Amino acid sequence: MDDCIFCKIIRGEIPSEKHYEDDLMIVIDDISPKAEKHYLAIPKKHYKLFSQMTEKDADDLGHCLRKIGEIAPSLGLNNGFRCIVNQGDDAEQTVFHLHMHLLGGQKLSTPDYRI
Repeated sequence: MDDCIFCKIIRGEIPSEKHYEDDLMIVIDDISPKAEKHYLAIPKKHYKLFSQMTEKDADDLGHCLRKIGEIAPSLGLNNGFRCIVNQGDDAEQTVFHLHMHLLGGQKLSTPDYRI
């Protein structure tokens, strides 16, 4: 997508410190952190929702999740982290390119919706 901010970051059109990058994903700082450590793990392929993924996209997202687990200590997420994906308007998704928020580096409060 030509106007997607995450696509522009992935293409190098908007500078951002990349804490990790491979063929399928990048990990960058969130510009509005909600925890001591707050990163965005962004698949390089553009799609908004899980429902828009192909089988290949699902495999690629699995790679991203495994890689997050591997690199978490290097991101300062040694004691655990929260992974959040906002999907659609009701979840207040603000950038319409699927991405995962990784929050940690501190004891996180328990959200009201905890199951």
